[in-house]
Amino acid sequence: MRFPPLPLNLESRRAQVFPVLDARDRERMQRFGEVRRFREGACLAAAGRPSPGLLVIAQGRVALSRRDGLGHSVPIVEEGPGQFLGEVALLSGRPALVDAHAVGEVEALVIPPHRLRALFVAEADLGERIMRALILRRVSLIQTGAGGPVLVGPPECAGRVRLEGFLSRNGHPYLVLDPARDAQAVSLLARYSPRAEELPLAVCPDGSVLKNPSESTIARVLGLLSEVAFETLYDVAVVGAGPAGLATAVYAASEGLRVLVLDQRAFGGQAGASSRIENYLGFPTGITGQALTARAFVQAQKFGAEMAIPAEVASLRCEASGAPLTLELTDGRKVSARTVVVASGARYRRPALANLGQFESRGVFYWASPIEARMCEGEEVVLVGGGNSAGQAAVFLVGHARRVRVLVRGQALAESMSSYLIERMAASPHIELLMETEVTGLEGSKERGLQRVRWRHRPSGREEEHDVRHLFLFIGADPATEWLTGCGVALDAKGFVRTGAELREEPPQAATWEATGRTPFTYETSLPGVFAIGDVRSGSVKRVGTAIGEGSAVVAQLHAYLASTAEVESRRNPASARGTSLAEGESDHVRM
Repeated sequence: MRFPPLPLNLESRRAQVFPVLDARDRERMQRFGEVRRFREGACLAAAGRPSPGLLVIAQGRVALSRRDGLGHSVPIVEEGPGQFLGEVALLSGRPALVDAHAVGEVEALVIPPHRLRALFVAEADLGERIMRALILRRVSLIQTGAGGPVLVGPPECAGRVRLEGFLSRNGHPYLVLDPARDAQAVSLLARYSPRAEELPLAVCPDGSVLKNPSESTIARVLGLLSEVAFETLYDVAVVGAGPAGLATAVYAASEGLRVLVLDQRAFGGQAGASSRIENYLGFPTGITGQALTARAFVQAQKFGAEMAIPAEVASLRCEASGAPLTLELTDGRKVSARTVVVASGARYRRPALANLGQFESRGVFYWASPIEARMCEGEEVVLVGGGNSAGQAAVFLVGHARRVRVLVRGQALAESMSSYLIERMAASPHIELLMETEVTGLEGSKERGLQRVRWRHRPSGREEEHDVRHLFLFIGADPATEWLTGCGVALDAKGFVRTGAELREEPPQAATWEATGRTPFTYETSLPGVFAIGDVRSGSVKRVGTAIGEGSAVVAQLHAYLASTAEVESRRNPASARGTSLAEGESDHVRM
């Protein structure tokens, strides 16, 4: 397939997306894979099926095309000698998003995922070019929806909004069809006759049609969540894929530890929903929370960290001192790990409004992404909250909505919001700030969603009611620690996890720590081997930069803990003195 000449900037980007490796580059890659030959027309990769790895073409050509569950197939590009097939799904062994077929006889070097990670480490400059191409390809696939499900339903459908949010926050492509505008959508609805509560339909690449599926159901069908039971004893299990958890994954995996990261919804946490972070070091023009955490997500996989998303942890169990810790998931599976890092963050706080649940995802939202912004185009919006998240959302939404009313319970913003956000809000003629004001009621219907919002000025008691179809709530968060109940991890009065040396001085933890003969590490909880970082930790500073710092700092403490337990085990059983290496032939994971 030939392309017309491109402007210089587009030509340069295309060279990064589809680089051509020279003979020396390919020679350096030989030791990481094996040469395979394919007949004309052979399928080298298929959307919805795991790829064998990175395929570097030595001879012949390969045609790439994107296909959806509706039977549409569109050519993308044709690649030749020196080019390679793959995108970021390779790093985790997830299914391919495009089809690839041999055009004539093809010879290619196939590098499986685990050897690709070895290549990144051993050949850094070459790995950088390959990684950039993999990332840019995923960006392009997201923009076109290639390889993802087709969601069929009206824009205001709560299930469609929910699934769009899940897929976009996990960086997975998808397409949407609105029955009011698309004849094929009408045909599908007529064929499957879904009830209102069964919308949207999700047409997956394998042709299966799901009716308003849960996040875990669609994740399994798309291959985002492996069905294989966790049979590995991990060095580190990280609960939570926000900035803190991802930082731990990057640094721990890069230093040789076997890492598993679990999150019940998506990578990024609350930070991932931030429309723009402008005060994070190194990004003078700002960066979206999604972009920042997506980079960390890919970076962790580059070093070999495994991801289980969505996977919700139900409980933590420790059978005996020195025994592996066990995480029990809500689907019945279990994960065993030598250490656990609690990075589960916090959950959005919900105001005490009787019918709030009726309007969630039907006019009431807890984050402001492009999906929600699109729904607010040209309308009036009410936003509740006085923190940085609320300020970022207001500044973002005002670029789409006709007017944004910001309701704040307090008397001033200076104590809870950065000054640059306060100044930006004040400078916008379309943002109205209402201090000492709270929402008191919501009205609407099951069919039409939220229609009206009522609020009260607290000092005067004066109430107002306005026609509002979109309400955004940023009123803080509560720690996500209910899964720690009963495992011996001490919490403070507000439910945040306590850490540090003072735990040794307090009953009933004193006896536990006296038996260990040491003092808890800075981020260690009352249960030896369990650490807490980020927003979930008692006394932490609730900032992205702080969370990332704690996520990286805890890795040294993980090494120290694993080294101490390995030393104890070696005294008990000299045959185990080799340390905590998990598999024959692997280098020791524990090091200081």
